[in-house]
Amino acid sequence: MGWPDAILVVYLAVLLLLSLNGLHRLLMLRSYRAHVAYGELPPPAEWPMVTVQLPLFNERHVAERLLRTVAAFDYPRDALQIQVLDDSTDDTTEVCQAVVDDLRAQGVDIELWHRTDRTGFKAGALQAGLAHAKGSFIAIFDADFVPDPDFLERAMPHLLVEGIGMVQARWGHLNADDSWLTKAQATLLDGHFVVEHTARHAAGHWFNFNGTAGIWRREAIEAGGGWQHDTLTEDLDLSYRVQMAGWSFRYLVQLVAPAELPPDMAAFKTQQHRWAKGSIQTARKLLVRVWKAGVPLGVKLEASAHLLANLSYPLLVLLTLLLPWAVAARIAGGAWGLLAIDLVLFTAALFPFLAFYGVAIVGSGRGSRARLLRLPVVLALGLGMAVSQTRAVIEGLVGPVGVFVRTPKRGSATAGLYRAASRGLVGLELGLAVYMALACAYVVTEGYLASLPFLALFASGYGSVAVASLRA
Repeated sequence: MGWPDAILVVYLAVLLLLSLNGLHRLLMLRSYRAHVAYGELPPPAEWPMVTVQLPLFNERHVAERLLRTVAAFDYPRDALQIQVLDDSTDDTTEVCQAVVDDLRAQGVDIELWHRTDRTGFKAGALQAGLAHAKGSFIAIFDADFVPDPDFLERAMPHLLVEGIGMVQARWGHLNADDSWLTKAQATLLDGHFVVEHTARHAAGHWFNFNGTAGIWRREAIEAGGGWQHDTLTEDLDLSYRVQMAGWSFRYLVQLVAPAELPPDMAAFKTQQHRWAKGSIQTARKLLVRVWKAGVPLGVKLEASAHLLANLSYPLLVLLTLLLPWAVAARIAGGAWGLLAIDLVLFTAALFPFLAFYGVAIVGSGRGSRARLLRLPVVLALGLGMAVSQTRAVIEGLVGPVGVFVRTPKRGSATAGLYRAASRGLVGLELGLAVYMALACAYVVTEGYLASLPFLALFASGYGSVAVASLRA
């Protein structure tokens, strides 16, 4: 076997693996089509005590908005406790204390708990707050969320159903139209919240609490072993432990809680790095326990696909490196007959992506036509993030837990903004953009134009992510 054949074999093997990921997306779409959304449930005879936990770390721009939004919930005041769990090291604590004092003077049951050591980061703050929580039900909101006043009244009746340990609302987007990046992010998140969660729930598979915009039954948290901080995705970790303990979750796709999308590439990379690394850490921690659990095989298979989904990023980087050489090998070896296999596998990997996010766009009910036309931008962003996400996957597989780096929030501020901790391997992204651009030039000179759109997509993805990272 010469080098052209060897390159093509490895290349087609990688494409086959990525096409399996595409097949999984198609199976999700089938489950999504079968779902039935929950209607509104009648209120209980007596509203139970709810503790709302607001974990904060250096969020001066959005802290007051969050506190006043939650204090304005249409929920009986004698059944509502608010905990501001503040680990801040800047003036956020002073901002929060002033708002807390004002709200307490208005009769709101709200307290500020300030930690100075950040032990366990967000998970540690939530677990510490439980020791002082009055409620049997725990609602959690991150700093950038602006839930509607009727959030608790709409969600709580579902949580009162026997056996339900958590209800999760869908995330909305406050700043989706700010830039090409926030528009693309909104579509990516809609894929998760409109399609993925709905499909898993409809199929009877496990899904996860997303760290915010949800309510827990306290008993379920305790049954799962409480909040733990040996991964960077404490929400995913607890979700799986609680479901393995026998509790069920309910997803309310019709209940939307608006939130802020990361405004620049550095902030977006920070968020995505934490999520990818944490999901791999959770897989390392729990996947063996999942397969030992007494649940149906379909639940185990979907849980594995869920926890290991980010392994597709190293495959994308490998595909990037192989693609130009595979084209050159085909030209050198005269293996034009393999073009049909190439196109089939590329279509199997690409079409499900477009269908998946197309359905998410339509299901979200926001400007479907214009957003559908932007799907190539969404695809390019996903490809361009492969380098930084591969780094996160490797760290999740072999590295320590690491530090929980929160995603900076902007709110309406125009000055004194927090800077994101850059996770960008920008030099490598630029190098791959140039590498793929040269491959584009090569296929043009050789007249092998069938591969040009794919090469150009990779080049534009890496290039746009790299340039946006430098600008951030």
